[in-house]
Amino acid sequence: MPEKIAVKANRKSPATDFSIALLNEFVRLGVRDLVLCPGARSQALALVAAELERAGSIRLHVRTDERSAGFLSVGLALESGLPALVVVTSGTAVANLHPAVLEAHHAGVPMILLTADRPAELRGIRSNQTTVQAGLFGVAARLCLDVPAPVGEPDEAGIAAALARQAMDASTGVATTAPGPAQLNLAFREPLSSALSAALPTGLPAVTAVARVAAGGSTDGPAMLLAPGPRTVVVAGDGAGSAAEELAHAGGWPLLAEVSSGARFGPNLIVHYRELLAAVDLGGQVERVIVFGHPTLSREIPALIARDGVETIVVAPTGLEWYNPGHAARAFTRSIGVDAACAAAAGTRAGREWLGRWVMTGRALAEATADEGRAPIDKRGITRAELAVLRAPLTRALLVDAVWRASWPHDRLVLGASRLIREADKRVPGKKITVLANRGLAGIDGTIATALGVALASQAEPEPRSVGVTRVLLGDLTFLHDVGSLLLAPGETQPRVQVIVGVDGGGSIFDGLEVAATAPPEAMERVLYTPRSVDLKALAAAYGWDYELAGTRSDLERALTGAPTRPAILEVPLVR
Repeated sequence: MPEKIAVKANRKSPATDFSIALLNEFVRLGVRDLVLCPGARSQALALVAAELERAGSIRLHVRTDERSAGFLSVGLALESGLPALVVVTSGTAVANLHPAVLEAHHAGVPMILLTADRPAELRGIRSNQTTVQAGLFGVAARLCLDVPAPVGEPDEAGIAAALARQAMDASTGVATTAPGPAQLNLAFREPLSSALSAALPTGLPAVTAVARVAAGGSTDGPAMLLAPGPRTVVVAGDGAGSAAEELAHAGGWPLLAEVSSGARFGPNLIVHYRELLAAVDLGGQVERVIVFGHPTLSREIPALIARDGVETIVVAPTGLEWYNPGHAARAFTRSIGVDAACAAAAGTRAGREWLGRWVMTGRALAEATADEGRAPIDKRGITRAELAVLRAPLTRALLVDAVWRASWPHDRLVLGASRLIREADKRVPGKKITVLANRGLAGIDGTIATALGVALASQAEPEPRSVGVTRVLLGDLTFLHDVGSLLLAPGETQPRVQVIVGVDGGGSIFDGLEVAATAPPEAMERVLYTPRSVDLKALAAAYGWDYELAGTRSDLERALTGAPTRPAILEVPLVR
């Protein structure tokens, strides 16, 4: 029996040869990261990936949970602008990728899925770990190819290389109207792997121009030129990028930029835009709205767009769907600019007056609503009042202010779909830093995994784009929903990442919804707030993460000043 096993193990495997050709081509095309989950059917891909890592040709990230793996690839792509490969085995492993695939689809994030499968003769007969994988992701996949099992024919290497090119073009938007997920469903027969024989590339490929995902703007020149006249505001939703700020500056218009828009900076920024949109002499006078990105953090923006007499123009360099609340938008374009007359009008008295009213009113509102906890501490001595501030219980406002102050251009800030991102959007001032969030579907899924991907890509050698720390700010339920992503196996890179958990008893986002005024308190607690009591310190120890508790402002400032050198959890109890 041992001899037969040895002979079988040494048989040449078409699966291995095909995997070598496929992954070699992806490396040649510039793919740098591969996220792998263990499995028997995908073993040929896994072993080739390990050899590519040994040769320095790819950065390999191994995870046990496919959901974490999927969102890790989202984070890698958000930072790098390039798709990561995600390799999984058959069955439920593929289904567990679905939440990340949906987020990537709606957010326009490139992703390439290599899903191993049974060959044709094992399908439809209740073979173990076999389901219908091709087409599983429906319209969310830019490309889905069900690839027959290789049999060792001479032309299969060329077929594999062609498949890699096709998947790359579909995922990056070259062959489609938007970046997104592409799936190669790869059938493999036994023997599922054999010793590697073909040559593998060495060293990471040179990528000269890497554009951040959804950076905004277009290289084709403006398709629409705006003329002067209507009282205009520019709205920047998630992923809008600097193009929104540039247009607002060129036209002399107020900029209403969400915190994860990539446009929350510049002299035209209006931080307290919600309150100003409700003002009759400001929001009530808006006649034209230019929308970039995907606004998701307020009700005031959709209400403005749906109002009678407001012309809305939606700008999206790529995308399969157009942002169009209430079906009220009148025009859609891939790129936009201002004509000469419009640019000149921005410098006139009337143009300055419209913008100036927004800016001055916004500044006054910011001063009136500033929390005393944001006041600077006198370095020459601490009064009783200042000491009381340092020792006072922490609020959401204090937490987001402190994290915002501690973040700089070399850092990365990832915000979970918790109440904290809305608090930040309401109050933090302009600052040209990288803020990312999963706002494609705005779910709480995979926030930690996404942040780890951002950290790994931004801190990667030999050409790190960031020498800082990646901070992820999220609520306790969002944290617990993705707690499995804390698992970093031996040999995995441990980035500088600080997971900041605002603990307020769970589900506090429902406090601000209409249901809070009508539902019985017991039902609210049971089915909406869903509080959980978990010892985060013990949890951190179990996963091998550093841990710190910040119960006061002084604790918080100290924890944020000393940036972590390895994965760390910062627990921040909040006033409910």
